[in-house]
Amino acid sequence: MRILVTGGAGFIGSNFVHHVVGNTDHTVTVLDNLTYAGNRASLDGLPESRVELVVGDILDAPLVDDLFAAHDAVVHYAAESHNDNSLNDPSPFVQTNVVGTFTLLEAARKHGIRFHHISTDEVYGDLELDDPARFTEQTPYNPSSPYSSTKAGSDLLVRAWVRSFGVQATISNCSNNYGPYQHVEKFIPRQITNVLRGERPKLYGTGENVRDWIHADDHSSAVLTILEKGVIGETYLIGADGEKNNKEVVELILAELGQPSDAYDLVTDRPGHDLRYAIDSTKLRRELGWTPRFADFEQGLAATIEWYRNNESWWAPQKEATEAKYRASGQA
Repeated sequence: MRILVTGGAGFIGSNFVHHVVGNTDHTVTVLDNLTYAGNRASLDGLPESRVELVVGDILDAPLVDDLFAAHDAVVHYAAESHNDNSLNDPSPFVQTNVVGTFTLLEAARKHGIRFHHISTDEVYGDLELDDPARFTEQTPYNPSSPYSSTKAGSDLLVRAWVRSFGVQATISNCSNNYGPYQHVEKFIPRQITNVLRGERPKLYGTGENVRDWIHADDHSSAVLTILEKGVIGETYLIGADGEKNNKEVVELILAELGQPSDAYDLVTDRPGHDLRYAIDSTKLRRELGWTPRFADFEQGLAATIEWYRNNESWWAPQKEATEAKYRASGQA
């Protein structure tokens, strides 16, 4: 296939491109606006004969139309995704996540192209810390931030375009990703790079908030499985049973890097901070036969720490500006 990957120079998008090149014969065109979250270096080392980068905006309808006409499938990763940024300025989230997805869906409708939409478990809101339940494909939407509400809106657009216009689309909602090429504003790489620089990790509130972690390579393999085997109109939840609270994750990072487990600081909590996410990926596993490679979170975390240790040239240019933003917000 000729696959167009929107946001393919970002974190999970670039991991998907690497996965496709390493595991298939497909060719890939990356459409990325190269905002602060996109990085050409995340595509370094990929063969030019199979991967092309087009710098552009998913809001550019003529560009999108031209690209859709030349491809067999689209995987839509492009999104504004950092919750803290959405609280400071929701406008880019509405434009990229809602209007941008609309622009892509109209092109998919015109060209009859296979379309897979990447979403998040945050559209479901959160669960109580002691609730045994997990999110399923039937969980009602209950987003709590500008980020998650715009992703919920984009999901609903995809569903409507499938039903109203016959667009050949599927949706996946994934739990929190970690792994190579993740911007240092995000929780796990921020803590890793702090320790690597001789600084203390930072925990919002008391660190009890729980996330269901999945390695980006496992997310990529699940998306490729859905693209190739998924039923049109269906939604699949992607998770690897990796529930950990933030305090546990920081302590594991510190231990892996030879530091005392209590060598972290508590900082002001994020407004409206969701308590717990948890994914039930039974449908994906049972119907499409997918299983995660990094079923052991500690194994995947150790591999991720090693990547950041070996790739300071990739993350160092982002680090100071990121920490300056956290200092300005009182969360440093």
